[in-house]
Amino acid sequence: MSSSDQKGGHWKEKLFRNFGEYATIVIYLTLVFAAFTQYRRLVLAAHDISYTNYWIALVEAFILGKVIMIGSVLRIGRGLENMPLIFPALYKAVMFTLLVVVFTLCEHGLKGLWTGKGFGSGLLEFLGKGSHELLAGSLVILVALTPFFAIRELGRVVGTDKIWALFFRARPRQ
Repeated sequence: MSSSDQKGGHWKEKLFRNFGEYATIVIYLTLVFAAFTQYRRLVLAAHDISYTNYWIALVEAFILGKVIMIGSVLRIGRGLENMPLIFPALYKAVMFTLLVVVFTLCEHGLKGLWTGKGFGSGLLEFLGKGSHELLAGSLVILVALTPFFAIRELGRVVGTDKIWALFFRARPRQ
């Protein structure tokens, strides 16, 4: 095999691995956000309020999945990887939650620019929702990311293949 074939193969392998990682993140987050969406729908239905934003869970999962991939490239939390797993898992969950908050603020500021209101007006409109909704959204993200990063850190230590086998392959009877 020539040098260019090896580089091309390596590039394709890395792309496939990254896409698989992104798909896994999106599937996990979609399931978590869909559960919270159903919860919101049921709570609002108890007050005779209709809620039909079912696709928001998938959209949020795609966006948050990309934020997690960007944060991984930035190597967030890598300095704690030699500590007990609870520390890097919790640290990454908190840091990635903060990263999502920053991306969300930027998104709403840019939305304000896009609509001609200005960056600050977009931020104020978003922040005008009230601190309770913002804190609740951040708490949902933190709760969703904590087990995600705990299993991810466990996979880093014992190997992702072993984690995959433990969860998705039958084990022989003992």
